[in-house]
Amino acid sequence: MKQMPPEFYQLMEQLQAVDFVLVELTLYLDTHPTDQEAIQQFNHYAKERKKLKKLYESQYGPLMQYGNSFSGYPWNWDDAPWPWQI
Repeated sequence: MKQMPPEFYQLMEQLQAVDFVLVELTLYLDTHPTDQEAIQQFNHYAKERKKLKKLYESQYGPLMQYGNSFSGYPWNWDDAPWPWQI
């Protein structure tokens, strides 16, 4: 397996934490759609995830396929370890 620098794992952990928060807030907001504070929190973490995704992809390549992430040249979809490899 390809060994990545410690910064890779730290960034991946940050992304996973933000994704967890977004999933939980989504579930909460499905049953509490008028909770303005929760909506503000969701929007905050959505912006944070966008920032982290951009940082990750600029350093390590695409996170998602099927048009959700751009690829560098040459095709770099398989450069970084897969999520189950870390």
